[in-house]
Amino acid sequence: MIESMELRPFALERFFAKHEFSTRFLLCSSDPESWRTSEILALEPGSQEQYLDHWLGYTESLGAAGLRTEIAKIYTTIDQADVVCFAGAEEGIYWFVHAALQSGDHAIVHTPCYQSHTELARSVGAEVSEWRATEENQWSLNIDELKRLIRPTTKVILLNSPHNPTGAQLSHQVFAEVNVLAQAHGIVVFSDEVFRECEFDPSLRLPAACDTNSSAVSLGVVSKTYGLPGLRIGWIATHNRGILERMSNMKDYTTICNSAPSEFLATIALRHRSTLAARTLSIIAGNLTLLDGFFKRYADAFQWVRPVASPMAFPKYLGGDIDVFADRL
Repeated sequence: MIESMELRPFALERFFAKHEFSTRFLLCSSDPESWRTSEILALEPGSQEQYLDHWLGYTESLGAAGLRTEIAKIYTTIDQADVVCFAGAEEGIYWFVHAALQSGDHAIVHTPCYQSHTELARSVGAEVSEWRATEENQWSLNIDELKRLIRPTTKVILLNSPHNPTGAQLSHQVFAEVNVLAQAHGIVVFSDEVFRECEFDPSLRLPAACDTNSSAVSLGVVSKTYGLPGLRIGWIATHNRGILERMSNMKDYTTICNSAPSEFLATIALRHRSTLAARTLSIIAGNLTLLDGFFKRYADAFQWVRPVASPMAFPKYLGGDIDVFADRL
């Protein structure tokens, strides 16, 4: 039996703690330019008065009904009852792992990745195999390698597309094959879709896992594509009643419910999510033009695979110690 372990420090968050609020030009974050409260309220006439009059009591633990209704509209087979809200995506990842895995189980994780994707599974005593995307293959994944990684104890396959940190996107074929394999082996797919609707070419957009696979769990958040990380509103959407109910019950031990003002603003924002996503994509398009020129000029110091989605890219520094470089920069 594998024993659970303590969580190691979250390396990325420790880096942010050092630099995020003191650096003038922040190039290390995964969220796009954020909106202001006044800009969100301006999306709907009368909303400012409603916001100032908004009741500051506890909200529903699952998330306000109106918010969950708007979230359900992102999907094609999901309704309000299939959605549970959390304090950002991080809490959703945390409770999914605790609902789906226990000591001795096995998880397969799409890497490189956000540290929570591997660290939390290991902390509950699960074994983790990395299904690794490589720069040499344009950050793509090999389905035959996934087949070799599956064990009798495999309970979860954790995907992330559009991908953090590379800005890559799974192909429609690989995504479909993952879900077929998972269903055939009784494995739950956890699909981190926080950058969905931020594909530069809409034809690359994958269907949500929860719309494709009845046991899959889709993770969403207003932080990334929609540029509202300060609201701390995330969610899971799934037809998997067992996972949904376990996660709902576990939430009682952390946030219990979300912030009422945040839910109000997130509901307005999601009613206008196409406007928010279009702004993000416009900013990215301008920045990509600048980056193309930058990496061409400094080809001796950096190499990169140009992203196809999200405000993320994963350039490689060729000049030595990256920590020293970042501190100097």
